[in-house]
Amino acid sequence: MIGELKEYNQKRNFDRTLEPEGEAEYSEEGLRFVIQHHMARREHYDLRLEWAGVLLSFAVPKGPSYKTKDRRLAVQVEDHPLEYRNFEGTIPKGEYGGGVVMLWDEGFWEPYINVEEGLREGVLKFVLKGRRLKGKWALIRIKGSPGEKADNWLFLKEKDEYVKDTDGISGFVTSIRTGRTMEEIEKGEDEKFIKNPFQVAQVQLAKLVKTIPEDENWLYELKYDGYRIMAFVEGNSARLITRNGNDFAHRFHDIVSSLLSFSSGRAMVLDDEIAVTDAAGKTDFQALQNYMKNPKGKNLTYIVFDLLALDGVDLRNRPLIKRKEMLETLMKDTPKNLYYSRYIRGKGKESFAVACEADMEGIIGKKADSVYSGTRNGDWIKVKCDKRQEFVIGGYTRSEKRTNGISSLLLGVYEKEELVFAGRAGTGFSEAEMKRLEEKFDNIQRMASPFRVEPKLKADERIIWLEPVFVAEIKFAEWTQENLLRQASYKGLREDKDPKEVRREKAEKETEEEIEEETLPQSSVEEEEKPVIDTDSRLRIQGVKITNPDKVLFDDPKITKEEVIRYYAEVSIRMLPYVSHRLLSAIRCPKGISQTCFFKKHPGPGSKQVIAYPVSTSSGETEDYFYVENAAGLIEEAQMGTLEFHIWGSSVETLEMPDMMVFDLDPDEGMELDRVRQGVLDVRGILTELSLNSYLKTSGGKGYHVVVPLKPVASWEVFHDFARRVAEVMEQKWPDRYTSNVRKSKRKGKIFIDWMRNGRGATSIAPYSLRARKGARVSMPISWDELDTVAPDSVTMKEALIRSGGDDPWNGFFENNQMLK
Repeated sequence: MIGELKEYNQKRNFDRTLEPEGEAEYSEEGLRFVIQHHMARREHYDLRLEWAGVLLSFAVPKGPSYKTKDRRLAVQVEDHPLEYRNFEGTIPKGEYGGGVVMLWDEGFWEPYINVEEGLREGVLKFVLKGRRLKGKWALIRIKGSPGEKADNWLFLKEKDEYVKDTDGISGFVTSIRTGRTMEEIEKGEDEKFIKNPFQVAQVQLAKLVKTIPEDENWLYELKYDGYRIMAFVEGNSARLITRNGNDFAHRFHDIVSSLLSFSSGRAMVLDDEIAVTDAAGKTDFQALQNYMKNPKGKNLTYIVFDLLALDGVDLRNRPLIKRKEMLETLMKDTPKNLYYSRYIRGKGKESFAVACEADMEGIIGKKADSVYSGTRNGDWIKVKCDKRQEFVIGGYTRSEKRTNGISSLLLGVYEKEELVFAGRAGTGFSEAEMKRLEEKFDNIQRMASPFRVEPKLKADERIIWLEPVFVAEIKFAEWTQENLLRQASYKGLREDKDPKEVRREKAEKETEEEIEEETLPQSSVEEEEKPVIDTDSRLRIQGVKITNPDKVLFDDPKITKEEVIRYYAEVSIRMLPYVSHRLLSAIRCPKGISQTCFFKKHPGPGSKQVIAYPVSTSSGETEDYFYVENAAGLIEEAQMGTLEFHIWGSSVETLEMPDMMVFDLDPDEGMELDRVRQGVLDVRGILTELSLNSYLKTSGGKGYHVVVPLKPVASWEVFHDFARRVAEVMEQKWPDRYTSNVRKSKRKGKIFIDWMRNGRGATSIAPYSLRARKGARVSMPISWDELDTVAPDSVTMKEALIRSGGDDPWNGFFENNQMLK
């Protein structure tokens, strides 16, 4: 409920004071905070936190302190309007709060407990992201004693990396916004900060080339995979301007805060790229897309590669090498999320080889003596390791089987002033991303095609045409002879690009014999979606380069890496419904099962198809897990040596509401198979009594798995507790047969009903996954009728391939999901 400002307005005469007469309103730029140094009848600091359309306000007589032992009194006063965060000046004597007000600090704050409950209970904990106050802080209400007001709180610093031995505030005597002292504010003097010499600039663009210059006049940097941003920093403000003129400052609070700390009031203009980096420093555009949707990651990085202005001086006409030298000196000891883009002089081919080997996007070459012209004049060049660029979305398709969702995006580029069809992208978007795209597309539908020539309609689809206002980043294998994309995959929206600027990227021609200018197609030809083999004999499956295909991973029978990868390619259509968009843990055996294998649950460097996903742990920290969304993701994991895929019981779209319960029957050593099969029937019987349908699969080991599809509505706690109770019912009903106790000493002659795989963060072997054991057995879905004829470890990789081409025993699995009883 939006806050009230009645008390605030009643205390002020707005004919005399310049304080804002505001109404409660919601901000759309995150939760802001401000601290104002107030020289009134008694000197104090006012802490103001945005919440419910107002600024919650606390008067702190001694000011904040970075010492954890200091407990500062904070008296809660009336709520203030949001506009008050911009007030700096003098309140006339005789008026409420008469005196000088300085903007001492400002930024954003993030509560890490429920704010409404915290205010009621008297404990409010939060993170401040300001210039002067950073890290974890808390407000604790002082319990009322006789005669004491209930609005007295303690403002204190919590333990973190920002704690100091001093109060940490004594040296700050000027305004964070204008650079003025209290005396200068009282006198009405102008702000002290220097302005930038220009407020708008065109970015320098790179030409795509095939040959790499080798002379020493070229500087080479990595090509980063993020959003191109130009930063304009002045005083206590920073604008992050995209190529199409949008200010993204409100979307990257941490970067703004770091830029302001780094600049310390100096004016500067920087050219850079905002990206998300992994542990190896590799940029990941998909991870950036995830951050934009859910900004909780800790690895957002601002990669700075050029300095265009400093302290009011325009540097664009100075040689690049001089600008880089100034920038490198300037960026020593910067905050950790600001990164100076280093370069290598000459050695372009070597730099390109290293970039591609590290699975980077490519390199950028820049003439060392070039000025910053803001054009694409050849002073900057780019060489890409793989093919990807931006395309305009002109429509999307739905197959006859889909009443909603997206089958493929229809993509185009501009040729002169006309949008020309360039192909389709039918992979790369999750169900959640489909919904997001559909919402964005809902208000831009049109009757006619936006393309110069309308693409052909397939027999089983319908097309929804769109206004060409959205730009998508697309990765693809190659251009066909008909100038259409082959194996195009959606990587995310490019909100930083102007659709009218999207052209087909063509490398500069190497010889006069090559065609001077290619003409884009006038008619549509279906792009191929089959696995391809490179002409240089390197194997590619689903666009993934396969190395060491002849490496033997299983000895008995002998199975090579290529055979494992082709297995996953073949069964992917059956496997993906149970694996895609679920957090994974993998067992990797890069040297085969006879050598050391290891368990992997976090994304590593070098992955192109794996998608990082931040997850909050029980300790309150955030760690990156990963998932795949298509067959290429499975194949890339197999290429990296993954044999086993283990899945969470929930999808990333509903991570905290599981939808797949697994009971793993783990028999004692040497137990007869008939007893294990009876155990499976007993589990099924208990579930049937609870009106729950269940499905059966082999484990690839010595037991079976009974799997229950559920609607994602219950919490992990409820889900986990239900699974435990089922196991306990079996133990109580047949105490001589079953145990719910995980200890091996308790399962002598019994079957352990493993219910523990149904907790948050626990995993179970995925349907159709291989097992990293002798014989390459498979965890295979089977029908209930096959229980007596199919042993838990009897389905081999070869048999699984045959079975996956027949009837599906789990047909309708997710359509039959049920509610917990």
